[in-house]
Amino acid sequence: MGKDCGNHGDDEFKRSCRRLLAILLTLALIAGVIALIVYLVLRPTHPRFVLQDATLRQLDLTNNTSAPLLSTVTQVTIASRNPNARVGVHYDRLDFYASYKYQQVTLASRLPAPIYQGHGDVDVWSPVLAGPNVPFAPFLADAMRKDLANGYIMMEVRIDGRVRWKVGSWTSGHYHIFVTCPAYFISSGANRVVGAHGLRFQTPTYCRVEV
Repeated sequence: MGKDCGNHGDDEFKRSCRRLLAILLTLALIAGVIALIVYLVLRPTHPRFVLQDATLRQLDLTNNTSAPLLSTVTQVTIASRNPNARVGVHYDRLDFYASYKYQQVTLASRLPAPIYQGHGDVDVWSPVLAGPNVPFAPFLADAMRKDLANGYIMMEVRIDGRVRWKVGSWTSGHYHIFVTCPAYFISSGANRVVGAHGLRFQTPTYCRVEV
């Protein structure tokens, strides 16, 4: 009889554990469904970025070593807007850098974080992007020389970061954000700010945003 009672107690414990596990799984499922409904209803839109201005302060290409070296200094002005009416954006990291034909040519300039962008808010940042003596692929050096000889150069300002969405008191997990802004410089005209090689920024451009 004692042995039977012991088995009965074990069975009750196992049933209690199964009930507790079922309750926890149900609560987790409910929380997931609620979060999915909130996301589908609010459907956060990516922040919008515009490259408003850029000044090419330095662009020096040298062949003093076995590989070309590029020294670049560019100051850019980028505006970001949160188009969502009910969703805020937390920027936990934003790294700015410049590239030429997909090769990074400056060091990353990181903005002080975190940055919170409320509903419809606009933020404007003007980081300086510098790349002293960056090893440069020979075929890219040839392409850049041809561009400069023709009186223009196309570069890209890129942003690599991490964001979170905020709805009321709820905040999402981290998402990777990647922004690409084309920067087109052409031979200077009258009454325009002139940078290295007599080049000026042509016109503000909208940026491509991936989250």
